[in-house]
Amino acid sequence: MKLLKKNRRKANAGFSLAEMMVVIVIIGLLSVVVVPNVIGKLGGAQVSTAKASIHSINQSIQEYALNNAGRFPESLEVMLDDGLGKSYFSGKGIPKDPWGMEFQYDAGSSPYEEDYRIYSLGADGVPGGEGKNRDLDQNKEEEE
Repeated sequence: MKLLKKNRRKANAGFSLAEMMVVIVIIGLLSVVVVPNVIGKLGGAQVSTAKASIHSINQSIQEYALNNAGRFPESLEVMLDDGLGKSYFSGKGIPKDPWGMEFQYDAGSSPYEEDYRIYSLGADGVPGGEGKNRDLDQNKEEEE
């Protein structure tokens, strides 16, 4: 008799259809609330990363100018190897923005003037835009 009761309990163990439906509905509601917030934060993190990288490149350009008698580089490629085996970038090439494109550099009007521009075209890769698609550079104070 005891053996028969144990077998019934094992056969009845598990979740009912109603319990499974409740769990699925709760998971669905959580995903509707959480996923848009997480995706929104990702775009903001990419913009912050791009700003930090632009700042780092700007510091490298300043170091280059100090080591070259105040002369600013005519391109970022020049900073990959200064002729003495020194690279002003860590890594193997020109840094890329969080969207996988190389940062852009416009040399100034004179190699001895600090009127250059370092920038990223944002997520869309075209000039202009808003949000994560906006252009970012070292001269603009961007609003969050």
